[in-house]
Amino acid sequence: MPDRNASSSPLTKPLLAGLGASVLGAVGLGALALLGGADPEPVSARVAVPEPVPITLAEANAPTRAPFAEGGDEEIALPGVADTAEALSAAATPAQAGSDPSEAESRLARSAPRAPLPGFYEPGPGGPLPVISPDGRRPQSVYAKAFDGDFDAPTLAVVVGGLGLNAALTEAAIDTLPAAITLSFVPYADDLQAWVDRARADGHEVLIELPMEPFDYPNNDPGPHTLLAEASAAENRRRMEWLLSRAAGYFGVTNYLGARFGTEQSAMRAVFADLEARGLAILHDGAGRRSALDAAASAAEAPVAVADRVVDGDPDPRAIDRKLLELEALALQNGSALGSGFAYPATVDSISAWVEGLDARGYQLAPASFLVRLRAAQARGDVEGQGA
Repeated sequence: MPDRNASSSPLTKPLLAGLGASVLGAVGLGALALLGGADPEPVSARVAVPEPVPITLAEANAPTRAPFAEGGDEEIALPGVADTAEALSAAATPAQAGSDPSEAESRLARSAPRAPLPGFYEPGPGGPLPVISPDGRRPQSVYAKAFDGDFDAPTLAVVVGGLGLNAALTEAAIDTLPAAITLSFVPYADDLQAWVDRARADGHEVLIELPMEPFDYPNNDPGPHTLLAEASAAENRRRMEWLLSRAAGYFGVTNYLGARFGTEQSAMRAVFADLEARGLAILHDGAGRRSALDAAASAAEAPVAVADRVVDGDPDPRAIDRKLLELEALALQNGSALGSGFAYPATVDSISAWVEGLDARGYQLAPASFLVRLRAAQARGDVEGQGA
């Protein structure tokens, strides 16, 4: 795994976090002091956020077969995965290994729609590629975690990434973190679909990481399909389609590294446009120039949610706790905050402990997909209520 240095900010190391007060006065104002003591503006407007489009039980349980060529009917073969039952059994912890695979499969069916859903994919170089369905529904919507949010509460979201390469770290993140925490997976992981299925069966929504060129590339090489600043749009699309076809069931993507890629507005614009055309949410850790990132997103007409803080740039537990407090302060000030972290043991432990007190302090922890929709609605000006 490449080092997570200043020029290659983590997003395998993905996104989100926060902390507050119930006592909203004492702890909240203390957290705000970390940002210079700015007074938070009251959350007075309600935002019209479209809910994820529900799917029918028949859609969720439909067999995952589709014609790969005119007149043909070929079973989808995801990399490293024989079938759903076998994948879930293979991904089980030792304590679960003796359980009935059909039990695990039925748990997945109850907690999340089976992936890939018919109508939401096309054949790709490594498996199914996400597409917008013929009736206009997006993978971003159908694979997002359902969440009935309170638009008046300061909202926090966290993405924990780098998952799939280390079995122990991946199991700990899936099993320990609350379901509202979004999990992000490395596309090069073996049995990636099995890990994605297991995370979704436990109630987590999922992102796939897109490796992007850091400043010290190729000395720091995120992998053979890294998106490159100087590559043609066609070449980056070819690389991205391989990455996206490694698994199914994710609602969006996030970058891994990419400080150099983040300086090239034209390269980012082409990638963002391709992702938007596939109906995927885009999250970013802010690596590179923020002005170029914003301009590329605007030109591609693709909403991009950028992380407010990386919580474990310093993986010391006390430093992580300080970053979580900063997220709380930002949520009070701006209405929402998005954080990213890597699946270090200290990160998982700190986030798990921090989450337990959020409700009492007046915050809501939301899946990252909700915050993406919330910010997109705010950017469009879809507000109602006071001041609208």
